[in-house]
Amino acid sequence: MGKNNSGNEMGKIKAGAIRIGIIGTGRIAASFVESADRMAGLVPTAVFNVRRSSAEKFAEEHGISKYTDDLCTFMNDVDAVYIASPHETHGDYARIALEYGKHVLCEKPMSLNREEAEKLCYLADQKDLILMEAIKTGFCDGFLRMMDEAEKGVVGEIHDIEASFTKVTGLDTRERTDKKYGGCFLELGSYNLLPIFRLYGTDYKEVKFQSVYAENGLDIYTKVFFDFGEGKYASAKCCFDVNTEGQIIISGDKGYILGEAPWWHTDHYKVHKGNSEVIDSNTFLYEGNGLQYEGVAFALRIRGEEKHNRKRDEREIIARAAVMEQFIRDNRSKRRRNSGKTLKPVEVD
Repeated sequence: MGKNNSGNEMGKIKAGAIRIGIIGTGRIAASFVESADRMAGLVPTAVFNVRRSSAEKFAEEHGISKYTDDLCTFMNDVDAVYIASPHETHGDYARIALEYGKHVLCEKPMSLNREEAEKLCYLADQKDLILMEAIKTGFCDGFLRMMDEAEKGVVGEIHDIEASFTKVTGLDTRERTDKKYGGCFLELGSYNLLPIFRLYGTDYKEVKFQSVYAENGLDIYTKVFFDFGEGKYASAKCCFDVNTEGQIIISGDKGYILGEAPWWHTDHYKVHKGNSEVIDSNTFLYEGNGLQYEGVAFALRIRGEEKHNRKRDEREIIARAAVMEQFIRDNRSKRRRNSGKTLKPVEVD
């Protein structure tokens, strides 16, 4: 732990707990708070919701002393914020928090357009603040080791990446009912984009989308195709009602890596050589809901105790936002055309 400079805020944070404020009071916010005791000193201190009654109820349920519907009051009580509000509000709340001088951990997708993401990264740089997108997979040991092996060439030059994410969800959830910002790709796509951009970089040449729609016009299956040039391709599959194996396959000219379902927990992957022989099998501990991994990384980065590739992280945030923006634009007319005449959603108990 670094030297305590009592005259500056970072010194105070190094010396004690990091007061984190929670923006949003839904399912993921509750899970985050419940995992906070394993987050290296992050202490939920205040709750914000535009509906004060929701903030009060959440605070009471989770033993948090402060709650408010006033952002200024909220920001004055915290060192950092965790944003778990609806997708379309993420960018505005992140900007406001950064302007108040607060570190930001924002649920995925951080932004739904490239320009906004660029501005957020620039603002965080200018103010020397931590800005992280809360994709928990990106901070667990198994995923980091799998990426490290792939980058070091254990399967040779990579030519294809296939990542699939499936989720069973009720029909009354936000992701199934929000006709503007719901659907499986906006909900799940960030996970599949993570390994693709980590291994290939963010300079793709072309991206295309194919979707299947529910009766309300939201996508319940989307497959994304990337062409990175020079014989490098990738596909990302997101599903609600269409069943598939939730695995990742990283294919090289000397073998392939198979991350077994659910790959986004990355507790097991195998390295296969040319004849499909397994030459390495790796098992890792993945505890609980995994939110503690992103929380620990956030806390350590705030304290300056974890090295990270800030520029790479920013490029990936911006690239994911650009893909989300193009998906929304390309699918606007498709959603209207397909609304009411495709798959009937499956009821979930």
